[in-house]
Amino acid sequence: MKDIISRFKISTPQNFSLDKYDTADSADYKKETADELLVDLIADTAKLQTELYAANRHSLLIIFQAMDAAGKDSAIAHTMSGLNPQGCQVYSFKQPTAEDYEHDFLWRHYKALPERGRIGIHNRSHYENVLVTKVHPEFILKENIPGISKVKDIGKKFWNQRYESIRNFEDHLHANGTIIIKFFLHVSKDEQKKRFLERIADPEKNWKFSSGDIKERQLWGDYMKAYETAIKKTSTNDNPWYVVPADKKWFTRIAISTIIRQTLKDLKLEYPVLPKEEIEKLEESKRILEKE
Repeated sequence: MKDIISRFKISTPQNFSLDKYDTADSADYKKETADELLVDLIADTAKLQTELYAANRHSLLIIFQAMDAAGKDSAIAHTMSGLNPQGCQVYSFKQPTAEDYEHDFLWRHYKALPERGRIGIHNRSHYENVLVTKVHPEFILKENIPGISKVKDIGKKFWNQRYESIRNFEDHLHANGTIIIKFFLHVSKDEQKKRFLERIADPEKNWKFSSGDIKERQLWGDYMKAYETAIKKTSTNDNPWYVVPADKKWFTRIAISTIIRQTLKDLKLEYPVLPKEEIEKLEESKRILEKE
């Protein structure tokens, strides 16, 4: 299990390169035992979720980023399936609204943060503001930022400030009890092609496909460069990125569940200990109930 953590955690971002990560890696795990292992991982995580809720000191924010068809939705559905929905919330971020553009780029994401004791899952996140906007800098113009009136105004200084804003944002959250796990589901271009064709061939999956997906696919190299830079600039000891291979969905789910479980275990969560007076009241309540 620890091998998964060390294998995919970006601990030395200065040396990070996406080319070093195999999209079909399965870390010697076997598909035949994947389902049984995933059930155990989810059961353990469910127990830890209860402790997280009871302790009410931390929250957990899980971020999923990936190219289209990498399997974010199915990964979320499978790895979160055993959790108590009352202590879990999922947000899927689409294109910013007119109201969103009236605020800074972090505003709508701050509003969606999980409360203490809860787990929040962000399907896409504030990182879209250094990913899709990096590939399509014209989108930045919609933000009406002072000094930015044309694409040529968006230079290296702008992007460095935005990476710094993200680091500061996440450091602030961590200092106040929000533990952040950031997953990049690393799918190959060939596997994406295969999944796109499956969506086109299956009428029940047609809704998942858009002609715009093909246009973005033509910019694959630009997106890989944007992801690599974003991960390199924002993976820290407190708020690390994990680059999880996504060509084999069964292993992707095992890796994600393992990392989530270990992150919760590392918090050393404990149920609150009641003061002496409250324990005495419990004993009195027990006596009353037993006499009924």
